[in-house]
Amino acid sequence: MESKMDAVQPHSSGSKPPFESERFKFDDRISDSDPSAANGLLESLGYEPELTRNRSTLQVAFMSFVLASIPYGLATTFFYPLVGGGPVNIIWGWLIVSLIILCVAASLGEITSVYPTAGGVYYQSFMLSPPKYQRIIAWICGWSYVVGNVMITLAVNFGSAQFIIACVNVFEVSPGVGIFEATTYQTFLIFLGITLLCNAVSSLGNKWLPLLDTFAIFWTLVGLLAIVICILVIAKDGRNSGAYVFGHFEPQSGWPDGWAFCVGLLQAAYATSSTGMVISWVSLFKIIPMQTPSLLESSMCEEVQDPSRQVPRAIVGTIILNTIAGLLFLIPLVFVLHDSAALIALVSGQPVPTIIKSAIGNSTGAFLLLLPLAVLALLCGIGCTTAVSRSVWAFARDGGIPFSKHWKVVNQSLGLPFNAMMLGMVIEIALGLIYFGSTAAFNAFSGVGVITLTVSYACPIAVSFMGGRSHIKNGKFDLGKLGVFCNIIALAWSLLAVPLFCMPSYLPVTAESVNYAPVVFVAFIIIATFWYWVWGREKYVGPPTADEAVIDLRLSGA
Repeated sequence: MESKMDAVQPHSSGSKPPFESERFKFDDRISDSDPSAANGLLESLGYEPELTRNRSTLQVAFMSFVLASIPYGLATTFFYPLVGGGPVNIIWGWLIVSLIILCVAASLGEITSVYPTAGGVYYQSFMLSPPKYQRIIAWICGWSYVVGNVMITLAVNFGSAQFIIACVNVFEVSPGVGIFEATTYQTFLIFLGITLLCNAVSSLGNKWLPLLDTFAIFWTLVGLLAIVICILVIAKDGRNSGAYVFGHFEPQSGWPDGWAFCVGLLQAAYATSSTGMVISWVSLFKIIPMQTPSLLESSMCEEVQDPSRQVPRAIVGTIILNTIAGLLFLIPLVFVLHDSAALIALVSGQPVPTIIKSAIGNSTGAFLLLLPLAVLALLCGIGCTTAVSRSVWAFARDGGIPFSKHWKVVNQSLGLPFNAMMLGMVIEIALGLIYFGSTAAFNAFSGVGVITLTVSYACPIAVSFMGGRSHIKNGKFDLGKLGVFCNIIALAWSLLAVPLFCMPSYLPVTAESVNYAPVVFVAFIIIATFWYWVWGREKYVGPPTADEAVIDLRLSGA
């Protein structure tokens, strides 16, 4: 079959802006719940459907939940709101950011219902932008998207290494001294082992990944209930009052109170950073041979039946589920939280294992309760690893990455973009070497991941909003005035997040506590700019698009 990528030409610079014309005309008698109809939509957007559709709304939500891995994500970043403001920062910071991210999810859901393609926010930004700015906006969004996936995956695997070490050290040789005081190189080797394991499972164990998704849901539920019940019932050192849990504000970062609270929001922002990634999962999942879940916002859309409805619902529904799960995890921890100054001073930077051990009263019980979080960390890493391969693949197939011909190849025996996965792994390991220079490297990885993903999500929302949102009526998830409100909140958050997460977590700043996020962020900007100047400005035309003519999706005559 001839590829649509060969048959469809991009918009010319003089064509009518996408948001000023009716891009698609859906026949009410046609439902893209039919895989062939969904493939027809995909072909009309300029892509050849290479992947099999097999996911329901519930399964997409499951995958998104695994990507977020809320208990694990909140556990590994608990330090930031603890030093930022204590209980108020932990509880209310999570709730505030969750509501903001719900607005981001709703905004992306509206757009995805119109453009449910594997390019995700990258493709959507191109389609929604005025012709004069299409290429540059798509380029910025595409690079931000790819970098965000790589950095979040790096942060997950690196955080897993640190968290596992902290879990082991609930066993002590003497008070305050764990049995495994890992050196810098030992921590790096554990990170390296986790990274290699996640890539091996994601590539070689592809067909088992849907089962892992389902397993992770029940594993998370059981583990979360066990932690909540045990620490609240036993509470060896007593329980705090409700006034303390919901009203005590104790910033210890050295920043002014208001800014300290904002810097402490990194925990919530990191844990919710996978919001748009499910779209990518949805686009690129393949059952025979199976593809693994992806963090890319739109990638799974090409593999889900009726993506125009399923993906928006899954995105919004998962945020609501994650918000509830986060509160169930955080509130009990704050009830048994004691001596926050000592927790902040922990060399591991991981307060949660110590909090749970203190509440349970013995090392064995604490370790058993932490075990579900450690396993969830590995499952999250596997999903994130798959996301990297999908994000690199989606951008490379349009020439956005140097040597794209190598990264856009789909390995037919494995049924996934293996080369793209290996590229992501090499970059992650190389960046992991930063740890030898600064033990605060995790802050840089997670900070850059949040920043770049936020920028990538903001691109289509911004051009959609400035274009009058006229295209939304062609989708199946139009929120009307509520959608306008969500757009404004999402864009305001994006403007805050970029400078916010470039800041060090606490003062005074030392070589150990400095935030390297701006350095890493600028490095990627330089690389992206250099490649655009060398290659992109002459040859990059963006993703393939449909003709301006109205597309009839009736398949009876196709």
